[in-house]
Amino acid sequence: MTDFSLYFHVPFCSRKCDYCHFYVVPNQERHQDTYMEGLAIEWRKRLPLITGKRLTTVYFGGGTPSLLGPEKIGKIISWIAEKFPLEGIEITLEANPENITREQMEAYRNVGINRVSIGVQSFDDRLLLRLGRTHDAQTAINAVNNTYQAGITNISIDLMYELPSQSITSWHRTLSQAAMLPITHLSLYNLTIEPQTVFYKYRKDITAQLPDEDVSLKMYEMAIDLLEESGLWQYEISAFARDGQISQHNIGYWTARPFIGLGPSAFSYWEGGRFQNVGNLNKYSSALKEDTFPVDFVEQLQEEAQKCELLAIYLRLRSGICLEKFQEEYGAVNETTLGNIKKLTELGLLEKNDSQLALSKKGVLFYDTVAAEIIEAT
Repeated sequence: MTDFSLYFHVPFCSRKCDYCHFYVVPNQERHQDTYMEGLAIEWRKRLPLITGKRLTTVYFGGGTPSLLGPEKIGKIISWIAEKFPLEGIEITLEANPENITREQMEAYRNVGINRVSIGVQSFDDRLLLRLGRTHDAQTAINAVNNTYQAGITNISIDLMYELPSQSITSWHRTLSQAAMLPITHLSLYNLTIEPQTVFYKYRKDITAQLPDEDVSLKMYEMAIDLLEESGLWQYEISAFARDGQISQHNIGYWTARPFIGLGPSAFSYWEGGRFQNVGNLNKYSSALKEDTFPVDFVEQLQEEAQKCELLAIYLRLRSGICLEKFQEEYGAVNETTLGNIKKLTELGLLEKNDSQLALSKKGVLFYDTVAAEIIEAT
C-alpha cells in the first residue's frame, strides 16, 4: 500500500512579512468562507486519487493556518477522519506567536492537532522589527510555553539567520534562548531575498547589511554545535530534533513520499510529477465551482533528471542513503553521477561507509555545492 501525506495551504495572514514570498491574503471572514467552500470541493475531487492509500501525516501550512480557527481546522480534520484512520498520525499546525493563547491551543488539541510549528524567527526584538514581524521575543517565549501547557508537547520553532545587521552575539543569544524552551524540534532557515517582497524592492540596501559568507558559515556551525549540545540533533541540513521527535511530514519530503497539496498555491508530488494550484483565492474558487482542478503548473521530470534530483534530496538527511537500495528502487545511477560522487568524496564533502552515502561534516556546510554536482550530472 502506498504511503502519502496531506498538505493544506491556508493563505491567511494578519499582515505579510517584508521577506515573505508565499501567497497570502488578508484574514477576513468572507475570504475564509470562500476558502472553505473551495477546499471542500477540492477535497471531494482529490479523494479518488488517494483512496486505498495509507495516510502518514497531515500538515496545515501557510500563511498562518491558526487564523482559520479551531472550528474550521476541526472540520477539515473531520473530513479526513471519515476516510482515513488518524490514530497515531502526526497532524501539524503552523502558528505565529502573536496568535497563540493557551485556551486556543487547548481547542486545537481537542480537534486533533498534536504538533505545532511556531514561526519565531528570532529572539532579538530589533531583528523581528526589521523583518516586519508583529511579535516580540517575550511573546514568542510565551507562545511556546502556552502551547506546552495546553497539552501539545510536540513543538517546533523556526529560526532565521543571515539577517540584515545580525551579529554573531545576537545569533548566539537567540540559539541559547531556543535551547531553554520546551521544544522538540527546530527548523533553521537562512534569509533569501525573493521577488515580489518588500526586501526585494530594497535589495541593494539590504544586501549591503547582510553578514558575509564567513560569518554566515560561522552562524550555521554555531547553530549545529549549540543545538546538539542541548539535545536537539541535526537529522537534516536545516532540521534538528530531540530523540524520537523528527518531523514525520518533513521526512516525507526528503524521501520522495507522495503528497497531495490542497488550497490555493499548494504544491503536490505524485507519481514522479509535481503540480501546483493557482496562487489566487478567487481563481482557485472559480475553477472548482466550474468542476475543474485549479492547477496552473505541472512538471513531469525525465527519468534520469528525477533520479539525480531524488539522490540530492535524500542526501539532505544526515543519515544519508544506501546507494545500493536507491538503485534497486530507481535504477542504476549514470556514470557521470558516480564520477561526481567520487570527486565529492575525495574533496571530503561526502563520506561512504559500505553502501551508505552521506554528507560529511564539511559537506553539511556546503550542501548546495554537493546538490549542484549531482543534479547537473543529468
